[in-house]
Amino acid sequence: MVRFLAGLTFALTLAACQTGGSPATAVTQNANPGAPAASASAANASDTRVAKEVFGYLSTASVQQSEAIGGFARGCQAGAVQLPETGPTWQAMRLSRNRNWAQPITVAFVQDLSRFAATMPGWQGLYVGDMSQPRGGPMLTGHRSHQTGLDVDIWLRAPHRLDLPPDARESISSTSLRRAEGAYVNDQWTPQHMELMRAAASDLRVSRIFVFPGAKTWMCENATGDRSWLRKIRPWWGHHYHFHVRLSCPPGMAGCVDQDPPPPGDGCAEAQDWVDQILNPPPPDPNAPPPAPSRELTMADLPAQCHDVATN
Repeated sequence: MVRFLAGLTFALTLAACQTGGSPATAVTQNANPGAPAASASAANASDTRVAKEVFGYLSTASVQQSEAIGGFARGCQAGAVQLPETGPTWQAMRLSRNRNWAQPITVAFVQDLSRFAATMPGWQGLYVGDMSQPRGGPMLTGHRSHQTGLDVDIWLRAPHRLDLPPDARESISSTSLRRAEGAYVNDQWTPQHMELMRAAASDLRVSRIFVFPGAKTWMCENATGDRSWLRKIRPWWGHHYHFHVRLSCPPGMAGCVDQDPPPPGDGCAEAQDWVDQILNPPPPDPNAPPPAPSRELTMADLPAQCHDVATN
């Protein structure tokens, strides 16, 4: 229980992410991972416009040098590039969302991981879910993270074709791999899912990966050889239709705010605590105060550079 509470405290420094399942799939949440980047300047401190209403309607990237700005749940991105809708080993899904934009390092990572996926039995590559909006920032719906162009959702459905037309990419669902509310994997889980996450977590560009607790415990029980990559795999609610990859801030981007590193060790005891809490949830505390409603981020809450990103 102590380990679980410590893990939960750590987990509340993460960021929210929507599943890659059916179009009506509910939002799952990870809390804000990092401290805000530099405060908005005094000139912008009075800008009370709701940030998602600004960034959510920008359909193209800013004409600036590529840069991730701020934290994953309080930032934006300059000079984003678009993952092509279809490549030799990937397809971007849910094109109507216009969220297949990211920093160049993220696009390169997705393409590299998709080439690895295409070498696995039964996989032709990857179905790629949400990355970021063209200029990052808060989204109108779904995520609270994915704001700096360094996050990407990878569907857990093995692609059997990479020539889906746009309408099919809106209606097709990913595959849920959880059983017992995420305490265990189901019969759709395969060793290839672990190999895909092992490859992603072993990439030096990756900071961490979020997936449902039962997947982490399965990997803890079955991984052999070097297990150091398991440290980057962190349990979080939902994430049973996709796994969420977060990259570290690229070198030289002084305005980008990284998460703290994961705790030492492989994280397997923490994941087991999550599973135990799912199977035997504690009774609700009748004296617990109601959760405070979350406040919408305003433009004044974002780093000052995000004002330039929104207008260039």
